[in-house]
Amino acid sequence: MALKYYHAEPLANSLKSMIPLKEKGLAYESIYVDLHKFEQHSDWFVAINPEGQVPVLDHDGTIITHTTVINEYLEDAFPDANPDSGPLRPRDPVGAARMRYWNKFVDEHVMNHVSMHGWHRLVGVIARNIDDGTFEDLLSHIPLPDQRKKWATARSGFSEADLQNASDKIDYALAKIEKQLGETAWLAGQAYTLADINFYSHCGMMVERMFPEKDVAARYPRLVDWRERVTARPAVAEALKAEDRTAPGLRTWSGDR
Repeated sequence: MALKYYHAEPLANSLKSMIPLKEKGLAYESIYVDLHKFEQHSDWFVAINPEGQVPVLDHDGTIITHTTVINEYLEDAFPDANPDSGPLRPRDPVGAARMRYWNKFVDEHVMNHVSMHGWHRLVGVIARNIDDGTFEDLLSHIPLPDQRKKWATARSGFSEADLQNASDKIDYALAKIEKQLGETAWLAGQAYTLADINFYSHCGMMVERMFPEKDVAARYPRLVDWRERVTARPAVAEALKAEDRTAPGLRTWSGDR
């Protein structure tokens, strides 16, 4: 069994599938893809993932992409890895359905809204520092049309209306998750699952740094307690130590590009 994990810095999607690899105690070859040098759009990487996005899991030559899919694949391929930590996907149908509900919620109603603010504040700085001719050439190498549009919008700046809508969606998500954590210890129930890893990677670990105006500590104390419990897990701490070549001034947030 040989696993290769192509990833960027330990945030957002790259962190989301790195944590399960660590939680399950799986040995893998770590291959860093430098997003700041646009390696994700280079010929060698697009040959691995034609969509030009990280992360990618290579399991004995089988390529798996998209983090929610990668994480369920790991549960299917290695169900008994590191039994001391337990499964990351509940094995009863109801528990698995609850986990998938929260994963769907984070994927569809959290990730992109947090990402927009990160792109506006930080990726836009990178885009605006590239001269016009080079930038157009870089755009031409981005395989996904939506990603090309996102880079172009980051360069010009997202509209205030779109940013406010994204902020409102994040407020809704934080309140929803705070309420859920008043009912269960973890998002999908009494056990830590892939749903917790998903929200933590995309929003929970950095919401206070990204959105200090939301007064998270005062308004969402259960979420803060939950975040501290996730951060304290040895596998999470180990994942957070992964390679990071992000310039210090851009480390407040960095998303997969």
